[in-house]
Amino acid sequence: MPKYYEFKVCGYYLYYTASCVIEAMHVHASDRKLTEADSAKFFVKSNGDTTVEKQGTLTEREVRKIRAFIKEHYKEMYLK
Repeated sequence: MPKYYEFKVCGYYLYYTASCVIEAMHVHASDRKLTEADSAKFFVKSNGDTTVEKQGTLTEREVRKIRAFIKEHYKEMYLK
């Protein structure tokens, strides 16, 4: 079941799945509708680095800021 941050990062809600059977830990950045359409998807590596699977409508600057946020908080995401 995805978990959500109640606040926005760069104007996007982040929701993430740390223990998916099919995919590795990943984070979606979505608008207020919280749908995958136009959202970004980041796969999170064991050290907190990310690869961008899908950029969606995010700018390069927004992607950089969200990647930095994930890097800073990936351990708490994994433990929730």
